[in-house]
Amino acid sequence: MALHKGLHPKNKHKQGYDFEALIQKNRRLNAFLFQNKFKVRSIDFSDPKAVKELNRSLLRHHYGIHFWDFPDENLCPPIPGRVDYIHHLSDLLSPLNLQDVKVLDIGTGATCIYPLLGVKEYNWTMVASDIDRDSLLSAQRIIDKNNLNDVIELRYQNSKQQILKGILQTDDMFSVTMCNPPFYKSAAEAKGANARKSRNLGNNAVRNFAGNNNELWYEGGEKAFLHNYLYESSLFPKQSIWFTSLVSKKENVKSLETSAKKLGVKTFKIIPMHQGNKVTRIVAWQF
Repeated sequence: MALHKGLHPKNKHKQGYDFEALIQKNRRLNAFLFQNKFKVRSIDFSDPKAVKELNRSLLRHHYGIHFWDFPDENLCPPIPGRVDYIHHLSDLLSPLNLQDVKVLDIGTGATCIYPLLGVKEYNWTMVASDIDRDSLLSAQRIIDKNNLNDVIELRYQNSKQQILKGILQTDDMFSVTMCNPPFYKSAAEAKGANARKSRNLGNNAVRNFAGNNNELWYEGGEKAFLHNYLYESSLFPKQSIWFTSLVSKKENVKSLETSAKKLGVKTFKIIPMHQGNKVTRIVAWQF
C-alpha cells in the first residue's frame, strides 16, 4: 500500500489504497490489478479504464457514491487530490462557525466531483456551473442516480467570456466559491502537453488525461481565466464570503495578488497543497 505524501490530515486516502476493501465494493477493479516491480499491488495509471475504475471504487467505498459514470473523453479526476481541496476549504471556513455551508463550484465538469465530495464529507449544499451542456447532462445523471437533487443544483453558463456573471443570482449567498481552472491557452497546447505526458508514462496510445476543450483550455490560459474570475468576483463582493481557485502555475499567483489589491480585496491567502511530488496551491480572497 503506497502512502500518499503531503495530503491533508483529514484525507481518507493519505495511507494509500486498500485494494481488498475496494474490490469488495467494485469487483470490476480486480481485472486491472497487478503486482508491480516493488511487489506491491497496483494499477497501470496510464490506462484510463483502470484509473476510472479505481476512482469509482474509492467513491463507492469511502463516500457512498454508488453510481459514477461519464463519457470517456472527459477528464477522470483523481479523488485523493480533489478531496484535498474540499478539506482545505473546510479549514478556511472553520473560524466562521457557519451552521449551513453553501458552495459554488465553477466548471464542475461531467463528473460533478467537487459537489459529490462536498456533500458527502461535510454535508454542504452545492451549486455547480458549467459551460458545456453535455457535461451538465452527465453530472445531472450522477446526481439523479445518487438521489442528491436536494443538495446539488446545476446551472448552465452560456457565455465563454463569463465566469460568475450569468451564474450568480441576486439572492445568492455563498460561503465559498471554488474553481479548478483550465490550464492551457489553446487546443494545440493541450494536445502537445498530453503527447509529452503520454511519452513520459511510456504509453503512446490511450492516456488517463483525456479531456474536452472546455476542461483543458481557455483563451489566454490559466492566467487569463484567473484574472477574469478575480475581476468578476469584484462585481459580486458580498455574494460569497470567500472566492478561491486552484492555481497550477506558481508564477500566476503574484500578478493575481497585485490585481486583487487594486480591486479592493481585503484578504488574500495562498494555501499550499502537496500530492506526492506535485506541488500546487489554492488562492483565496475576500472583500
